[in-house]
Amino acid sequence: MPAPGTLGNVNERVIELSGLRKTFGRITAVDCVDLTIRRGEVVALLGPNGAGKSTTIDLALGLSTPTAGTAQLFGGTPRDAIVAGWVGAMLQGGALLPTATVRESVALIAAVHRTPLSVDEALRRARCTEIADQKVAKLSGGQTQRARFAVAIVSNPELLLLDEPTAAMDVEARRTFWESMRGLTDEGRTVVFATHYLDEADTFADRIVMLRAGRVVADGTPAQVKAVVSGRTIRATLPSVSEADAASIRSLPGVTALELRGDRLALAAADSDRTLRALLGRYPELRDIEVAARSMDDAFLALTEAEALR
Repeated sequence: MPAPGTLGNVNERVIELSGLRKTFGRITAVDCVDLTIRRGEVVALLGPNGAGKSTTIDLALGLSTPTAGTAQLFGGTPRDAIVAGWVGAMLQGGALLPTATVRESVALIAAVHRTPLSVDEALRRARCTEIADQKVAKLSGGQTQRARFAVAIVSNPELLLLDEPTAAMDVEARRTFWESMRGLTDEGRTVVFATHYLDEADTFADRIVMLRAGRVVADGTPAQVKAVVSGRTIRATLPSVSEADAASIRSLPGVTALELRGDRLALAAADSDRTLRALLGRYPELRDIEVAARSMDDAFLALTEAEALR
């Protein structure tokens, strides 16, 4: 493994999973995953509950022994990378001492690493300065997540592995968390985070790895993943729309799906220009028209539902 401070090659393989498989009795949690993540990438592991996201992270960290295949960090064993202080982790099952303060919790972890951040710096980056002297037992769910994040980054890691990092956070807390995360990713650190928030994956990840039933079903940029769902969505208001109108709209060229809610319609179109011209020709009273690319939600449903039918 390279010496600390020499991890500057953007082509360096920070995480390499090869033929990774994990079974629990008759249940296969991870099924032959091959995945390479290079230095500086921000990667979202996306998938429904039970897709294998948490198990994949546990295997990458060496917290679980694979049934088959291998997991390497920085070209060596996960243990070697963790001992070197190159890895920070924030896991769903991680717990802090309830009687300790946030500052004491961060200081405890800092003390066992070779080149940690200062405790104050870790608290600042995790937006924990104002709760530093509170006991862990007194924290709200969102505050606890921020404290756990401070613990994860105090080792000054090159790689961060985060499992559902914004769980229990409200919208404002989630935004604050990702603002603090940007400071780390801007420094070229590698970040892998598992999430079920599609907007987080779409907004903050350079790359999305979508899992279903322990297998990778998509791997690419957010734009590439969304591209699996062709066409666009047309939304508009049609006053006094009837069932006959709905049948007529479904028959228009390029329409692949239609949803009606009162006088508001949303239709998926393979050729939105052609569909919109036909729609306006038939219903000139149409108003409040919006045309948008298909969303991450659409891609997620298309990929996971298709995989479920196999």
